[in-house]
Amino acid sequence: MPRILVLFSLIVPVLAVLWVCRSFLPTFDLVASFPLSWPLAVHPDVKSAQRTHDVSDVAQQPLQAADLHRHYHDATAPNVVHPEPVEGQFKRTIVAVGDLHGDMPNARKVLQMADVVDDEGNWSGNVDFFVQTGDIIDRGDDTIKLYTWMDQLRDQAVAVGGTVLTHLGNHEWMNVIGDWRYVHASEIKTFGSVAARQKMLTTGRIGRSWAANYTTTSRLPLHPSLGQPNTDYDPATDSVSTSPLSHAAYSFVHGGLAPTYPDLTPFPSRINGLSSSLLHKLQHRDPQPPPHPPNPYPGLPRDATHEEQRLYGADGPLWYRGWALDPEEKVCMEVDDILNRTGTRRMVMGHTPDFQKIVSRCGGKIIIIDTGISHAYGGALSALSVAYTLTPLTPSSDAREQKWKEREVIKALYVDREVILADDEREIIGDFF
Repeated sequence: MPRILVLFSLIVPVLAVLWVCRSFLPTFDLVASFPLSWPLAVHPDVKSAQRTHDVSDVAQQPLQAADLHRHYHDATAPNVVHPEPVEGQFKRTIVAVGDLHGDMPNARKVLQMADVVDDEGNWSGNVDFFVQTGDIIDRGDDTIKLYTWMDQLRDQAVAVGGTVLTHLGNHEWMNVIGDWRYVHASEIKTFGSVAARQKMLTTGRIGRSWAANYTTTSRLPLHPSLGQPNTDYDPATDSVSTSPLSHAAYSFVHGGLAPTYPDLTPFPSRINGLSSSLLHKLQHRDPQPPPHPPNPYPGLPRDATHEEQRLYGADGPLWYRGWALDPEEKVCMEVDDILNRTGTRRMVMGHTPDFQKIVSRCGGKIIIIDTGISHAYGGALSALSVAYTLTPLTPSSDAREQKWKEREVIKALYVDREVILADDEREIIGDFF
């Protein structure tokens, strides 16, 4: 025991010095920006440990230190500015947040920082859409509080014309399957017992909300001419559209839409239909299998179809990490095909954390928003902000010949700064109203 204390007495001061000096040594920030493999959930079919992160295998297009300062608006918390509307202009604002993992205080800080909620934690009315990409559960004790809050925000948003889109992450699915490897004993106590927790997540209040209000993926149009959220895009029929807004939408998912995944379209109804079917089977098993550990891993129901099994597979939308971990050249070669097939311009996902920043790849076509918000990780408090505008230019007597300026401003919001990830403009012609 004395030797251990001596060892700690030597290591702790060294680590403290390195931490203090990290701002003077860019290498430390560079290393810290790589996504770590050790805290990541491992798919139950993977027998070996999660593969070690190889720096040479990943080119995440990290923002350089100069870029981080280039887009600072001030040295304090971001100031949310609501500019005066322009006559005839359409505007849509979206805020998206990644994995929350059982941490209500940090979730409140993030949503307040992004102007989604006010000081009391209520819907602010200052954004049109709030999107959460899954993994609200596990690694922390605030499971009940967080899902209750999401339901409250959903109701408050609808009352004033806003929308909350929530998604099931791999951890929600793990828990309903009975894979409780990342559940803390202290969190189980907040439910009262193992049995009470199982009931709450299946046929109880949280489980019912999952079935009614949570999807596995979403397609969110930037403009109402594309329809409501989750209006399908089917490449077999919609690809013939000549509208310049045909792909003016984002996809949201927890893990990722893999190039090898076969059940992508029509998007998003094909994935969400499989999700609803599998969730119903899991929630209505009778009796529910005892959770793993300490009991054996229960797996999917025997009557799960091949397509439902693939949904939960390693290249399914819940577990896929390729967009975050594969080399830049590879993902940039593959991303356009997925965007074309899903009728989208960008894909937004969580699941694979970078503990310093939101990661943008391939010119903002791929955006990974998991920054380890929960205290379990100690990462960055962050949110993704999208401001979309469609502004009329030269007036035209023929609505079909009306010229418009389309603009997307995408920012990563942090407690002490905001970073512009993309600011894209283009002129288009057409009648969109």
